[in-house]
Amino acid sequence: MQAQETRQNKMGTAPILPLIFSMALPAMFSMLVQALYNIVDSYFVAQVSEKGLAAVSLAFPLQNLLISFAVGTAVGVTSLIARRLGQGLQEEADSAATHGVLLAICTWVLFAIYGAFFSTPFFQLFESDPEIVQMGSSYISICCVFSFGTFVEVTLEKTLQATGNMIWPMIFQLIGAVTNIILDPIMIFGLLGFPAMGVAGAAIATVSGQILAMVVAILVITFREHDVHITFRHFRPQWKIIKDIYIVGAPSIVMQSIGTVMTMALNGILSSFSTAAYTVFGLYFKLQSFVFMPVFGLNQGLLPILGYNYGARNRKRLMHTFWSGCVIALVIMAAGMVIFLAFPQWLLSIFNASQELLEIGIPALRIICTCFLFAALGIVASTLFQAVGRGIYSLIVSLMRQLVVLVPAAWLLAQITHQVTAVWWAFPIAECFSLAVSLVLFLRLYRKEIRCIETVVER
Repeated sequence: MQAQETRQNKMGTAPILPLIFSMALPAMFSMLVQALYNIVDSYFVAQVSEKGLAAVSLAFPLQNLLISFAVGTAVGVTSLIARRLGQGLQEEADSAATHGVLLAICTWVLFAIYGAFFSTPFFQLFESDPEIVQMGSSYISICCVFSFGTFVEVTLEKTLQATGNMIWPMIFQLIGAVTNIILDPIMIFGLLGFPAMGVAGAAIATVSGQILAMVVAILVITFREHDVHITFRHFRPQWKIIKDIYIVGAPSIVMQSIGTVMTMALNGILSSFSTAAYTVFGLYFKLQSFVFMPVFGLNQGLLPILGYNYGARNRKRLMHTFWSGCVIALVIMAAGMVIFLAFPQWLLSIFNASQELLEIGIPALRIICTCFLFAALGIVASTLFQAVGRGIYSLIVSLMRQLVVLVPAAWLLAQITHQVTAVWWAFPIAECFSLAVSLVLFLRLYRKEIRCIETVVER
């Protein structure tokens, strides 16, 4: 009871800015580590062969889909737990957490079946080279069959974040990332007495890190006191709770999944110019992760605070948190934009970029980064929508940004100008449109619901 009181006081009465930083900084740090180990992963696989890198690249859409289901469902769980804690409904918060674990396991079973039986046909849809098909199917089957580590760990991580606990989730992510980084060269190249397993070794390193992080998360959830309790004793699935989770979770899943569709569509458009064009696009995504990941980490800290105070019907703290989040996100994105504008050549040189890549990449980075400020506000607005149970609003904004505007704009610019440089302007165009939509939806939400909340007296 005392632990619950402490946590409630923290999210309901602590000064907003220190509260945001205390909850967001651990997540921001762990997200930066995630961005780093993604680059390290690509670096080691590239040392195996170009075909190995091609195989892993082709596996990305399915991997991204897996992560989308894990994180999207967990976002729905986080939102529901935070709102129920804010309302003082402890049993419902506990039940939401338990349902989250159940849904994680059920989703893993589906991906495990797909990975075990359909990984080879998946690669044969895109590639005829038997070596690439073999390496790719081996990689993705390992990732899918052993993905229970990802599904369970992400669910437990988001469960703790919903209570305001950000330190343990950071530790879980760090354990997974560091384990992956250490095991990558060992498993890929056959160090310390291990056989050289190439691309399959990269997959083994990845799932090993995920499983170890899951084990630590289970131990922490089981043996330490927390504001929510997960137990399957006398547990029965409740469709209402599952529905409440997926009201936010399903749009989040779709929202994250459509990024894969967008990437494939843009690769198709850029491939009409040159291999270097879509290579630059891939390098941009690796580089921009160091700017966007801290903002996503910030959102992990904002989501439970917003959800809690919405559930507690505290309009003042809800809006204070939202506007503070907007300012912090703008500062982060502005710093990233300055770096991209001033040092594009240095950023690309990290990947030993050729002269052709530099000629295409330098203007690309400078043009695309102009959308960073618009993106900052749109991302925080989407977090607010998720926190108050309006996940469909986030989905609308994401669809607008990535499919409705970005892809058609890129195609039109390519057709009209026949210049790859013009295609990059599709990014700021899409962000401007999506920010306008976010503003309309925010005003709708505020006028119909948030404005009607009577600000409570803080205890």
